[in-house]
Amino acid sequence: MSDLDEAYQLDYFEEAGFHRQECAECGDMFWSRADRDTCGEPPCAEYGFIDTPGFDEEYALGEMREAFLSFFEERDHERIDPYPVAANRWRDDVLLTQASIYDFQPLVTSGTTPPPANPLCISQPCIRMQDIDNVGKTGRHTMAFEMMAHHAFNAKEDIEDPGEYAYEGEVYWKEETVEYCVELFEELGADVDELTLIEDPWVGGGNAGPAFEVIYQGAELATLVFMSLEQDPGGEYEMKDGNRYSEMDTYVVDTGYGLERWTWVSQGTPTVYEAVYPEMIAFLKDNAGIELTDEEAAIVHNAAKLAGRMDIDEAEDIEAERDTIAEQVGVDVSELRDLVAPLEEIYAIADHSRTLAYMLGDGIVPSNVGTGYLARMVLRRTKRLVDSVGVDAPLDELVDMQADRLGYENRDTIRDIVRTEVEKYRETLDRGGRRVRQLADDYAEKGEPIPTTELVELYDSHGIQPDMVEEIAAERGVDVDVPDDFYAVVADRHGGETAAAEESGVPYADRLAELPDTDRLYYEDQQRMEFEAVVLEVFDREDDRFDVVLDQTMFYPEGGGQPPDHGTLSTDDVTVEVEDVQRYDGVICHTVDDDPGKGEFVRGQVEATRRKRLMQHHTATHIVVHAARQVLGEHVRQAGAQKGVDSSRIDVSHYDSVSREQVKEIESLANDLVQDNVPVTQQWPDRNEAEAKHGFDLYQGGIPAGEQIRLIQVADDIQACGGTHVARTGDIGTIKLLNTERVQDGVIRLTFAAGDAAIEATHRTEDALYEAADTLDVAPGDVPDTAARFFDEWKARGKEIEELKEQLAQARAAGGADTEEVDVAGTTAVVQRIDADMDELRAQANAVVEQGQIAVLGSGDSGAQFVVAVPEGVEVNAGEVVGELAGRVGGGGGGPADFAQGGGPDGEKLDDALDDAESILQSVANV
Repeated sequence: MSDLDEAYQLDYFEEAGFHRQECAECGDMFWSRADRDTCGEPPCAEYGFIDTPGFDEEYALGEMREAFLSFFEERDHERIDPYPVAANRWRDDVLLTQASIYDFQPLVTSGTTPPPANPLCISQPCIRMQDIDNVGKTGRHTMAFEMMAHHAFNAKEDIEDPGEYAYEGEVYWKEETVEYCVELFEELGADVDELTLIEDPWVGGGNAGPAFEVIYQGAELATLVFMSLEQDPGGEYEMKDGNRYSEMDTYVVDTGYGLERWTWVSQGTPTVYEAVYPEMIAFLKDNAGIELTDEEAAIVHNAAKLAGRMDIDEAEDIEAERDTIAEQVGVDVSELRDLVAPLEEIYAIADHSRTLAYMLGDGIVPSNVGTGYLARMVLRRTKRLVDSVGVDAPLDELVDMQADRLGYENRDTIRDIVRTEVEKYRETLDRGGRRVRQLADDYAEKGEPIPTTELVELYDSHGIQPDMVEEIAAERGVDVDVPDDFYAVVADRHGGETAAAEESGVPYADRLAELPDTDRLYYEDQQRMEFEAVVLEVFDREDDRFDVVLDQTMFYPEGGGQPPDHGTLSTDDVTVEVEDVQRYDGVICHTVDDDPGKGEFVRGQVEATRRKRLMQHHTATHIVVHAARQVLGEHVRQAGAQKGVDSSRIDVSHYDSVSREQVKEIESLANDLVQDNVPVTQQWPDRNEAEAKHGFDLYQGGIPAGEQIRLIQVADDIQACGGTHVARTGDIGTIKLLNTERVQDGVIRLTFAAGDAAIEATHRTEDALYEAADTLDVAPGDVPDTAARFFDEWKARGKEIEELKEQLAQARAAGGADTEEVDVAGTTAVVQRIDADMDELRAQANAVVEQGQIAVLGSGDSGAQFVVAVPEGVEVNAGEVVGELAGRVGGGGGGPADFAQGGGPDGEKLDDALDDAESILQSVANV
């Protein structure tokens, strides 16, 4: 027996009468009190609770949640509030919250910071994009769900330094976890003899451990994970992902109880969707006009008991599984498909609407990247399903139904976002449809199906759903390769599961690790510019520079979008310029132009003007974001920032453009706060206390580590921030918004200047205005009206010039002294020299062609230029004629058969070339 097998041998199993068995269908090992042939999970078994609820009482969603949390509260677990579905608010390695343990990775699970309670229980909203293609089909999958959970965080007692981790000792482990689970089933009135606990080792996020899948009457209702391993190339355990793992000093009870499925089993409805969204399912069926006879309803009902076979992650062939279900139900597969397909779409609409309510309610803004891309993908798929099944309710109304049920207060913003996105989607479809038709024609010529790679690209670039591609391709007799898990493939491409953070190399890593953390004096007094320190180490770089490590420093290292301080370090013998400052973990390196000497005592001087401007801009960044949220909405969040000396920029999430009036309002609110001259304070609270009090909007500019985090408060705005700031908002002086632009879909860039830089920027704008006024010979205030008048006059004159050119071209086309007419291939060719620009040459050529004649026109206006135009149906190639003419003047040219242009530098040979035009035309026509 392997060590991993031994991990499943629990004293509790022996005491409670559970014994280990092997599934005759899939071969998985499982534990049960009853003798069984199978593990109990579809497709090895059917759902056994439909029409026969598995618990003593029926529970609504909220009732089941409360029953679970109360059960664990009675067993000394502290209930904590759920986190947002956007996990990237407090993590930089994932996008969405997919499990309750995501709330505590990696800082708590690694022991870096303590949990908010230990043990704890929670009901955490989650979104799993990889389940999107199963939603509606299996009867049990929901992309949005609540994971009820209880967690305990343990640390081994035999480690060298127990204080190394933020928690000590064991709270409880496997025995208690399994016992709690069985007790919960018993309390709800379940038949424990029908429980099976399948052994299924868990791997995720660099951790692993033994785990049980808990199955009851065919439904997986809980997963009990015992996180005790960490990825290690030299580890003794090889897990199912092919990587090796070793034991951790910390070990975590990580459980997950699916709220929706527990509710479903308690009610015994045909699918989980009727249990979770009963009102919405009824509304959608009625709206779409879906009515079933008693006989049809019975067929659908019986098929629902077998729908677990439709799991794309388990089934090799989904359509073959549908055939099997149809056979067992006793109907033709086409009849079954016609009956269940609209219902599958209805179920998916209800689920996706809840997913969107979670996403948009938690402030995710649709865009082309990250969580925004995933939100847009769900929204567009939902819209397509709504149109397909014939629901005529607006999508924003459907999402609002779920947002209302979930208790979100920003419902107006949610509806506005959905309406805006639906309109964008319509515009995208108009553009993308042409691309699909072109692609279908290309593959029709090849005699090949349109591959999945093209489908994914069409979706990414144009938002085109696979079924739309199939419709257009079918018109041209082209097949399409659509994988069953198409949307999961797209989601994974955009970080649907993880978005690994980039790691940058650390120079001198081994030597830096031996140095103590640098004492950061800039947090003690941000106004102070001078200090004294000892040189702990000097690293010789390859660029004639040196990296100097001090025991303490006033120099702020680059971070959080704030550039580093500059200045000098001086000894009695040398003064070196500090050109860059970087932090590697806790050690700060100062890049200088000379070696001050290891062990030397130095005097540091920070460049005061630069520091002051950076502090003004950093504090102004907080104020601008705060003002933008008040004007644009609470969904506005920082998506990137770069502070500077002369100006700064802040990128914020927003689903629409920003009007000039909104810009002025943001600027006005920001300057009101500056004029209020409120203090800018810093504090270092416990992380859990700060998150509980202020939420995850704290982390606008990055996610700090540690048990304590630094908070900067400016009036009502509170953010975790490591930058330097002014003492009071009045120290900023003024804030001027310089520009707004959309840098990507869903992200707006606000560029601004603060303090002296704002005044300088205003001067530059005024200088430009006064220069324009001088040029126009008007007062500065009259520049807009004068410029508008001049522009209108310029457009009118341009139109008049074009009309005159056309008239002149028509007059010349009638013939003149420099005109020669020759017969070519039964058509008159007009050969004419006109010393005019190319625009006029082209205009006259068009006029000649409109009369049914060939135009051969030359100009000596700039070298020698030619235009040749040929009426439709005349067998003369204009490109060949131009090529011959241009060759005679030392140049070249060409173009399509009906219109071409070219020329050369030798203008003196223009007339000779035109004299040869007749023979060239005859030659080309004969060919």
